[in-house]
Amino acid sequence: MNMLNYKSISSLLIVLAIASFASAQNADISPARKQAIDSLALEKVRDLSKYISIIGNKKTPFSEATRVMDRAEELFAPDSEMGVSSLNRKEINYYKVRKYFERLMALNYDRVTISWYDIHYISDLERQPDGRYVGVVTIYQRFEGESDDGLKYKDTTKKDITIYVERKKTQIQGRTIEFWDVLLGDIRVSETSA
Repeated sequence: MNMLNYKSISSLLIVLAIASFASAQNADISPARKQAIDSLALEKVRDLSKYISIIGNKKTPFSEATRVMDRAEELFAPDSEMGVSSLNRKEINYYKVRKYFERLMALNYDRVTISWYDIHYISDLERQPDGRYVGVVTIYQRFEGESDDGLKYKDTTKKDITIYVERKKTQIQGRTIEFWDVLLGDIRVSETSA
């Protein structure tokens, strides 16, 4: 069993654990359910970090990078965008998730290292009028690119990731199960430094 299948099973087990707390009559999030949701949200952010590292690694075969891009896209709400910044320009560009991954894979470096650290919530989940909950997780991303001809670039970017939590239904052995699911939304750049 490869690592991605193991992560899928792990995520499914967490979703089912969250589902066991769900109640069709009560849309409020209990403290126990909130803790399970927070764990799932942070797990999805960490999964994204691993996927970005694999996609950006120049040693990753194209077919593997494409497969990982597909998996990474599943973490996001439709039409989500990811911000890209640079020390060399003031503006921040935003790209749809798939386009961001494709650009990352095509970077003109021979070696790319991307790491995320200091991952934590900066805003608690807040209920929206449509019944979803929205929160924000912040991360720091360290990017290092190096070419064989001596070109080097590195920066650290603080990014804010919107988290959507919504009630969903699925069929398991003929039974309808309600559960809370977590999707990642836009990833906004808040600062870039050397």
